Amino acid sequence: MPDLLIELFSEEIPARMQARAAEDLRAKVTEGLVQAGLTYSGAAAFATPRRLALTVQGLPAASPALKDERRGPRADAPEKAIEGFLKSTGLTRDQLEERETPKGTMLFAVIDKPGRAAPEIVAEVLADTIRTFPWPKSMRWGNGSLRWVRPLQSILCILTDEGGAEVVPMEIEGIAAGNTTEGHRFMAPGRFPVSSFEDYIAKLKRNHVILNATERADHIWHDAQNLAFAAGLEVVEDKGLLAEVAGLVEWPVVLMGPIGEDFLHLPAEVLQTSMREHQKFFSVKNPKTDRIERFITVANRETADNGATVLAGNRRVLSARLSDARFFWENDLRVAKAGMGEWLDSLANVTFHNKLGSQAERIARIAALARELAPMVGADAGKAETAARLAKADLSSDMVGEFPELQGVMGRYYIEASGGDAEVAAAAQQHYSPLGPSDDVPTAPVSVAVALADKLDTLTGFWAIDEKPTGSKDPFALRRAALGVIRLVLTNGLTLHLDRLIDAQLLRHDIEVHSGEEAELRDELLREIAQHGVFGAATKALIETLGENAPAWLEKITGHVPDTSDDLLAFLHDRLKVYLRDQGIRHDIIDACLAMPGNDDLTLLVKRAEALNGVLKTEEGVNLLQGFKRANNILTQAETADGVEYSFGADRKLAQVPEETALFDALDAAEKAIRPALDQQDFPAAVAAMAALRAPVDAFFEAVKINDDSPVIRRNRLNLLSQIRKTCTSVADLTRVEG
Repeated sequence: MPDLLIELFSEEIPARMQARAAEDLRAKVTEGLVQAGLTYSGAAAFATPRRLALTVQGLPAASPALKDERRGPRADAPEKAIEGFLKSTGLTRDQLEERETPKGTMLFAVIDKPGRAAPEIVAEVLADTIRTFPWPKSMRWGNGSLRWVRPLQSILCILTDEGGAEVVPMEIEGIAAGNTTEGHRFMAPGRFPVSSFEDYIAKLKRNHVILNATERADHIWHDAQNLAFAAGLEVVEDKGLLAEVAGLVEWPVVLMGPIGEDFLHLPAEVLQTSMREHQKFFSVKNPKTDRIERFITVANRETADNGATVLAGNRRVLSARLSDARFFWENDLRVAKAGMGEWLDSLANVTFHNKLGSQAERIARIAALARELAPMVGADAGKAETAARLAKADLSSDMVGEFPELQGVMGRYYIEASGGDAEVAAAAQQHYSPLGPSDDVPTAPVSVAVALADKLDTLTGFWAIDEKPTGSKDPFALRRAALGVIRLVLTNGLTLHLDRLIDAQLLRHDIEVHSGEEAELRDELLREIAQHGVFGAATKALIETLGENAPAWLEKITGHVPDTSDDLLAFLHDRLKVYLRDQGIRHDIIDACLAMPGNDDLTLLVKRAEALNGVLKTEEGVNLLQGFKRANNILTQAETADGVEYSFGADRKLAQVPEETALFDALDAAEKAIRPALDQQDFPAAVAAMAALRAPVDAFFEAVKINDDSPVIRRNRLNLLSQIRKTCTSVADLTRVEG
């Protein structure tokens, strides 16, 4: 069975497009081959800066012959219907067959599709792939109509079997397929033939091209570490940069050079970011001082002077770039040491969102909420408010203007330079975290308060203006913000009533949106909220004092907004389900816990869910759940049929058998254990006490008939089932648990 080798050789492909392009080539070609009747045993795609390559193993020599049978209209159908069927099949009327069916005499078309040779199919599929390739950006060149990411120069397309290699005959825009390719642009110019995929890889390597991007990346990292280690230094790991650089070279040559003494005082993050963004250099640090002292660059060729000329040129360009960074740093330090007031004032002219005001207004809301959150997370209220007011000041700095990814990091440096508190400075950097599921979560109390306030303000703000995520669209990263709230709360074991905090921030948004030109009254309310909280008595007193003179918007903002607030809390619960599902807790278990009071306390909710999840993994838990559902089903059916509620307490004196008495005792013991356990939020103990009911419940159902002939006994036993339901659902709503 022949193997297929394809190479599409062009000018340099942007590194960010290479991996996706290789996968698209594999998918489009293999899908096209399969649709045309050619199966295969395996396929792999590769990319270098100048080529996309694909190998497909185990193709048949030809596609199988097929017979396609289609049923058409009735034989006596109108002429237009028959003509339409003939047109769709490509046959004539005399080529159709008439067959008797239960619906009468019908017309049938039998179309023989002969098999096609593999080269013919490959040529057709490859031509279609090239013409319809999904590049993010493409171009035309010359007078042709073909579009490619960069000018396409040659096509290699061969089928190889025991008899040798065969060029697949095809041509597109004047480029005919062949069996030759090129090696390295400078180190091995000129074309050479290949006869198989193995021959292709071997000859490319001899001509200074490493085809596999992973192999190039491994080579770069290995040589970089060796160079750094020899100098007693360490390479700063950067997987994203490593992948990008591996897409910029076909024959990587790793070189290390020094950073000028004039720049070594710059923060490590500034040096690292400047070198990565502008020059694609790796940073090399001194492990004893954590200073960035050298850089590593990756050349695309070997040179007679072992890279000395390359390094000299890179050092000149790097010095120019770092001179800019040094200017930004020194200019920013001047403003920071003056108190950063210049930056804070300028944020009043920076729009956060056209419906949510400026960055300065947003900072004021975050600072007010951070102050309220501070005692809840163990932080100093004054520090939390100060940190919130300064945390985003660096957005106006020159350095963050040049490198937006350094926001927060530079804030920490500038607050420290201004003589600010260490906790406040740390909060400036950490309040953006966590940015993703693998990002570290802040644990310092001041940082936690500001981070929570920042994310809650974002969520409540966009909920207030009805800009919620829809489907896969989430332009304001609100799902990430919700996950950040969840991880901050759970990682730090915080006990927070989120519904109250959500209401508080929605109220702040409503004051700003609805107060219109009545700025004095708005400011008075905001000052009251900042000092005494959203639900302070003075706020209500102010409204009462105004009486009939109170503006219409004031009444709107004073109460709970259930639609908005509850919808946002439900959104947080949905994200919590996703988060816990990844940790092995089923959605129905979470639903059972969400149905209980206090579900806005995420820490409490998760403790309950973890305890229930643990017991339902045991035999006792599974059997108890079955017993509970049996009791609940019988009780529900009886209450529906009788039109009464059996919840008035069962009488032990009416117990008929020992198993019934034993269940009374077990329920009493369980209730005595569960109630204090729940009061102390000891959910494992509460769930264990509930699970202990398994044996007496099982024995009860084995020994008694619920619907006894005696109405008194029947009613007493139904009331006993109600007690089972009440006891079990005091921990979680087991009716929502599946199974």
